[in-house]
Amino acid sequence: MNGQEWLAEQFEANRSHLRAVAYRMLGTVSEADDAVQETWLRLSRSGTRDVENLTGWLTTVVARVCLDLLRSRKSRREESLDAEVKDLATSGQSQDPEHEALLADSVGLALLVVLDTLTPAERLAFVLHDTFAVSFDEIGRIVGRTPAAARQLASRARRRIQGVTSVPSEDLRSQREIVDAFLTALRAGDFEGLLAVLDPDVVVHVDPGAGGPGAPPEIRGARNWAQGAIAFSRMARFLEPALVNGSVGLVFAPRGRLLRALSFRIDGGKIVDAEVIAKPERLDQLELSVVV
Repeated sequence: MNGQEWLAEQFEANRSHLRAVAYRMLGTVSEADDAVQETWLRLSRSGTRDVENLTGWLTTVVARVCLDLLRSRKSRREESLDAEVKDLATSGQSQDPEHEALLADSVGLALLVVLDTLTPAERLAFVLHDTFAVSFDEIGRIVGRTPAAARQLASRARRRIQGVTSVPSEDLRSQREIVDAFLTALRAGDFEGLLAVLDPDVVVHVDPGAGGPGAPPEIRGARNWAQGAIAFSRMARFLEPALVNGSVGLVFAPRGRLLRALSFRIDGGKIVDAEVIAKPERLDQLELSVVV
């Protein structure tokens, strides 16, 4: 077996691990695959055979590639959010079934969304340390910081992910039950199930562009909103509970990318007020964290 064949064999043995690292770092299958491919190219060009811990070497390389991709992502504006929502609404299908399978694994859609609010260095530090047990010494070398600074990056990321809320845990559990019931009914297209969790006089505020063409900025009444919501029920598989500004809400993030957020005000076991947030500048200002 020549050198390139040996490298290829070793790389294939590590491919699933590298893909897992890249996916948690980047949140999309296509970018994760690109990062893994770039890692192979760097390995094949290096001719490395005498590294004691090749898995660690490859993890470091794929992390550096992902860090570069995250930094470049922050500096560019991707395709129109409205165009992507329209595409999902008209097709009703995910364009990447493999991605949907990955979203169902232990990563969790809400975690991917919250990770996307972190700085590239914070995201790398949290993912590598908390998920893959990479040392802060190595993380520090990747991001160009001291081990202590790398530890602080992971700590800040962890606080953002866990969130800070003044809502008592008992109230959060109650909110979660109601939001879960709303989501279950929405996914099933269950009109009566939606009415059961909506206040009859519920008021829904909708960002421009969040609904279909000509959609009103405000919807009043449970029956009116339930009827409109059911029309989008096939897209509800992309919704997942998350803490939105400290209370239980929903995030809409097909392919791991936040496009909409729903915040609720709940009183007496019913949703009495809701807001559908779609403007990119408003989404960027939301405090998002994982709901437990």
